[in-house]
Amino acid sequence: MQLTAAVSFLTILQEDSVSIHTYAHSFLQVILLHLEHRDAGVSNAWLETLLSVIEVLPKETLRHEILNPLVSKAQLSQTVQSRLVSCKILGKLTNKFDAHTIKREILPLVKSLCQDVEYEVRSCMCRQLENIAQGIGTELTKSMVLPELIELSRDEGSSVRLAAFETLVNLLDVFDTDDRSQTILPLVKSFCEKSFKADESILISLSFHLGKLCHGLYGIFTPDQHLRFLEFYKKLCTLGLQQENGHNENQIPPQVLEQEKKYISVRKNCAYNFPAMIVFVDPKNFHMELYSTFFCLCHDPEVPVRYTIAICFYEVSKLLNSGVYLIHKELITLLQDESLEVLDALIDHLPEILELMSTGGESSIQENKLSSLPDLIPALTAAEQRAAASLKWRTHEKLLQKYACLPHIISSDQIYYRFLQRMFTIMMTNNVLPVQKAASRTLCIFLRYNRKQEQRHEVIQKLIEQLGQGKSYWNRLRFLDTCEFIIEIFSKSFFCKYFFLPAIELTHDPVANVRMKLCYLLPKVKSTLKIPADKHLLQQLEMCVRKLLCQEKDKDVLAIVKRTVLELDRMEMSMDAFQKKFYEKDLLDQEKEREELLLMEMEQLEKEKQQNDGRPMSDKTFEKKRRDAKTPTTLPKSIPISVPGPSGTSTPSTSKEIKKSKLIRSQSFNNQAFHAKYGNLDKCPSKSSTAGYTPVSGLGKTSVISLTDDSFRARNASSIPTSFSPSPSLPSTSRGTGNPVDPKSSGSKDTQPRKATLKSRKSNP
Repeated sequence: MQLTAAVSFLTILQEDSVSIHTYAHSFLQVILLHLEHRDAGVSNAWLETLLSVIEVLPKETLRHEILNPLVSKAQLSQTVQSRLVSCKILGKLTNKFDAHTIKREILPLVKSLCQDVEYEVRSCMCRQLENIAQGIGTELTKSMVLPELIELSRDEGSSVRLAAFETLVNLLDVFDTDDRSQTILPLVKSFCEKSFKADESILISLSFHLGKLCHGLYGIFTPDQHLRFLEFYKKLCTLGLQQENGHNENQIPPQVLEQEKKYISVRKNCAYNFPAMIVFVDPKNFHMELYSTFFCLCHDPEVPVRYTIAICFYEVSKLLNSGVYLIHKELITLLQDESLEVLDALIDHLPEILELMSTGGESSIQENKLSSLPDLIPALTAAEQRAAASLKWRTHEKLLQKYACLPHIISSDQIYYRFLQRMFTIMMTNNVLPVQKAASRTLCIFLRYNRKQEQRHEVIQKLIEQLGQGKSYWNRLRFLDTCEFIIEIFSKSFFCKYFFLPAIELTHDPVANVRMKLCYLLPKVKSTLKIPADKHLLQQLEMCVRKLLCQEKDKDVLAIVKRTVLELDRMEMSMDAFQKKFYEKDLLDQEKEREELLLMEMEQLEKEKQQNDGRPMSDKTFEKKRRDAKTPTTLPKSIPISVPGPSGTSTPSTSKEIKKSKLIRSQSFNNQAFHAKYGNLDKCPSKSSTAGYTPVSGLGKTSVISLTDDSFRARNASSIPTSFSPSPSLPSTSRGTGNPVDPKSSGSKDTQPRKATLKSRKSNP
């Protein structure tokens, strides 16, 4: 009842149920009355309520109701519990009064409690000195607080010395250089020297605060002192490892086991402070001074130590900057760690770590990125397999999500042969839905940045055949999830070209859950259409919806269909021309489409480079290919231009330079595109937008020039090599492929079985 009352009083205060004046009048005396309750738990609960009340009470109320009674409550004649409560209240009151009042009325009580006969009271008051120092300012802290801290640091009670040490570390910023070098540094040295002979709990605190201590005293160390502190840290990092033996835990005495647990805590704290120690020795000296220590921490036999260093790995990588290559092997070690807790800690910042690894070395050229990390891909695949084999599906899901960074790190071929098929397997065989969705989204990102058209078409075909037309309804549901990710990640034209018809074909699915999920997706599917270029696809969509309305027998699906129809009717169709309300979405979609076309052009440029390596190519032939590969400069500026280049003819030497610069841009495009898109993919909602139409001046407001697939198709018919055209085995619903009433382009689903092959779906009317 007492605990509940204390919480209730606090809730009344926090929710402003009554005014402060009424609260002080009605509740404050009740709170003060129960501060000395014989039960420690009850007393602490009321104390927490009082400390929160002190924050909002006016000064006069604090002085009369709380501060004045403290004079008697803090006397030696009172109980230990009363004096402990007084310590905590004094620490809170210092932030409410001016320095003069604190010096005259509060500091005498503080000094008295610091010299109390009970070590618990001295320790408690010592821990409040930090709050008191912040309230009285620098000058009074140096003259009043520092002497008390120095005296308490030599106290006979170890808990008092520990409290004094921790308070000194927290107040380092308050003291000037003279105080640090002449007063605090000798105390810290003495504390460190005696720590190994004292209780291990002091070592735990010392190891936890060592990073802050070295940072606060940095600049006043002599070279010899600097070296001594560094050696002391190294000694703590291996504390207890020398005593490792092959005894069974059951044969080890309990006191030894307890000591080993404390040593583990010390090494864990050392791992926590490792980034601060890199700053202490300077990152340039890392290899000579700290690499061996880092190696030991990464290979520590205890999981908590490796877990902590895995959390710090990203900070260490940032500090080392160009020297990050020094810890490549430790990254592989932690990726291969037998504990999934360590892996889970590491992958929180895995994309950033891998990016630093790939760009922080001597060479950042795409082809040479993995020359110093030959074991990265096997380590990543092994980590995923360990996560998949465990019951910790959240770690598996997180790892798959982080794999979305790989297009920025390794080559498209390496992803295709080592990771992409694994994503397919997870999507089709894993039993955890969040894991399947993570694999699906990552696969879509792999597809988005794949640089070979043949591989892209193979992946698309697998998605349609094995998921969209799969025997298991579960696979068909995952196909619809994948369609949603494709709408988010790719351009509208890409989705309409490859996935629009396979998606709406599922309106005929025999399983109600699949039809239901498709109904929820239909508004997003419709948002990918642009009128009038996609009028034939809109007709297909409307026909499927009408059939659902007329033929659906499942009452739940029918109810969702009716709601979806209303939503579809309210949707405003995106036009081929830019519209003001869709302007940002249109620009985003145009950028996506431009990058997709540029990927195709990059592939062609690389093929030309491979074909012409080792044999000369005439300048005339090269210039013709260059002109064919680039977008004509006579088109409007809003067209998604691929790789820009100067118009007109050029000299042979200039021509070769242009070819070389285009190829370099092609090789680095993956990085630039990924930087621009990867962040948006992770934090932005699905953004469907359109590639644009640009008005032609002088032709009136309604005259527009099509810049979508229609214009590209006509223009690229002669300029883009045949290898750019879609594979005949894939269903193509590309805009402008023919007359909208052409049976091949309309692709009616009435006469098509659901599991028809891709080829037959394309050819049947």
